[in-house]
Amino acid sequence: MSPGRYVAEVRAEVSRITWPTRRETLTATAMVFALALCTAIFFFATDSVVSQLTRLILRIDR
Repeated sequence: MSPGRYVAEVRAEVSRITWPTRRETLTATAMVFALALCTAIFFFATDSVVSQLTRLILRIDR
C-alpha cells in the first residue's frame, strides 16, 4: 500500500468518527465521579463493619 493511499484511507476513517459533544463528555465525567464516590462509600462502610466485627470477636476470645 502506498503512503498516499494510506493517508487517504486514514482521513476517510477519521471523518466517520462521531465525537462526543461537550455536554456528553461532562455528563459522562460526572457519572464516573459519582460512581467512584458511591463505590468508595460502599467499601468504607463494608470495611468499617468488618473491622467492628473483628474487634468484637477478638474481645470475646480474650
